[in-house]
Amino acid sequence: MSQEGEEHNFAFIDGQNLYKGVANSGWELDYYRLRFYLSAKYSVKKAYIFLGYLKENEKLYSFLRDSGFELVFKNVAKGKKGEAKGNVDVALAVFAMKNLDNFDKAIIITSDGDFEPLVDELQERDKLHIVVSVKRRWCSHLLKKSAAGKIVFLDELKDKVRKTKKRPADR
Repeated sequence: MSQEGEEHNFAFIDGQNLYKGVANSGWELDYYRLRFYLSAKYSVKKAYIFLGYLKENEKLYSFLRDSGFELVFKNVAKGKKGEAKGNVDVALAVFAMKNLDNFDKAIIITSDGDFEPLVDELQERDKLHIVVSVKRRWCSHLLKKSAAGKIVFLDELKDKVRKTKKRPADR
């Protein structure tokens, strides 16, 4: 964990929720800039993205790793219409709880109300730094209530994390 005065925080990211939420918002997320922002703003030492594994997405996975994320995969099932389904909620919550002793505070990135119990538990243990929801309008009211006072909305931070021609390190 942290040395005196230095935070050692982890981010736990619902990859599908983040991707779909931003895609439906009309702007494009720069994952490199997001990772930079998490490190600079919240002292995130490790940022885990939870997502379903599809062999055809190997290029994406390499890009995410190169952007500074650690990937945690969930097996994917096929839905009735043949679409890929990889619900990561339980895997993310269990992983975060198993690692409680390895970080000072957690940053949870999701808009999904299924994370209310995790947020409640992290709050109770004084381990929640903040919840980053993709969009205020789409954020579950359960999550807003659970994270009260410790929630920000990515769409309001888009100037810091959206894709531009130059990345922060290039400036």
